[in-house]
Amino acid sequence: MENYQGSSQEPKQENNTSSEEMTTIIPPKPPAEEPKSRANVWLRSASSLLLYLAIGYYFFNQNWTLVIVLTAVVVFHELGHFFAMKLYNYTDLGIFFIPLVGAYASGKKQEVSQLQSSVILLSGPVPGIILGIILQLTAVHFTTDLDTLYLLHRISWILIYLNILNLLPIYPLDGGQLLNRLFLDSSQVISKIFLLLSIGALVWFALLGGPRPFYALLIIPFFLLTRMITDYQFDKLTKKVESEGIDLDTSYEDISDENYWKIRNILIRNHASLKDVAEAPPYEYSHKEEQVRTLMQNLLQRTIIQDISITGKIIIILVWVACFAAPFLIGMPLSLF
Repeated sequence: MENYQGSSQEPKQENNTSSEEMTTIIPPKPPAEEPKSRANVWLRSASSLLLYLAIGYYFFNQNWTLVIVLTAVVVFHELGHFFAMKLYNYTDLGIFFIPLVGAYASGKKQEVSQLQSSVILLSGPVPGIILGIILQLTAVHFTTDLDTLYLLHRISWILIYLNILNLLPIYPLDGGQLLNRLFLDSSQVISKIFLLLSIGALVWFALLGGPRPFYALLIIPFFLLTRMITDYQFDKLTKKVESEGIDLDTSYEDISDENYWKIRNILIRNHASLKDVAEAPPYEYSHKEEQVRTLMQNLLQRTIIQDISITGKIIIILVWVACFAAPFLIGMPLSLF
């Protein structure tokens, strides 16, 4: 009888131990965000394009010819970026239009090459300038009809000068991003100073750079200021996470489950939007888990490969300077309107 009682107590203790161990098992992190549906991306692109056309139509006094030409130039420019990113295996690619301002091609990649970035940035303006030169030379040497001549002059002028404008060393224009990627990425302080100078230049251009203020352009410095504030907050979070010995120079997929919950706790303690989320343990998913995952993915640092030599940088700068010289080399007027 005593033996029977003793043998029944031992399994009971083992069950208790097993139950205690179960409470300390760390559940897996949520899966990474699935790539956006191509149909949804292109639906957003098409919607933004229609809005861009509609607002442009009224802004340019219902001049459909000018609106179509400007839109075609913008699309041609962004397609250059798009196909270059596609060539280098960027994901979540899309083109989105901002009425009265322009458009941007977007994509994601964890490991960013300095050389690939430079090619992508130049793939928008350079083809546009080359096409503009071809149309200008065609108009001058092969066109006799005055209406066709004027139209080709006008299209070539827009192609060349809008793309040259985009190469100005002002962030977030292609020229500003190129300068930042080639020379400033390695210094956060200098990069932030450059961003502030760009914001000042854009505000001046929007308010004082033309015959009348162009308030729509102020949306760009507004977003840049918002980005600076967000970057500052993420810099603080990054330092707190790294002080715990966690390496953020990785992808979300490579973060261990243990580190996911550690980073999650740091985000909860330091991000205002997560104050109502309970820290772990207990290891329970919150209704804001998707937001937690998104914030965590934004903390992860992209690897920037410094793969351009001094000679390569000189070549890229020469291409950049040649773009500004293009209209003068072919004798193109500064004003056509």
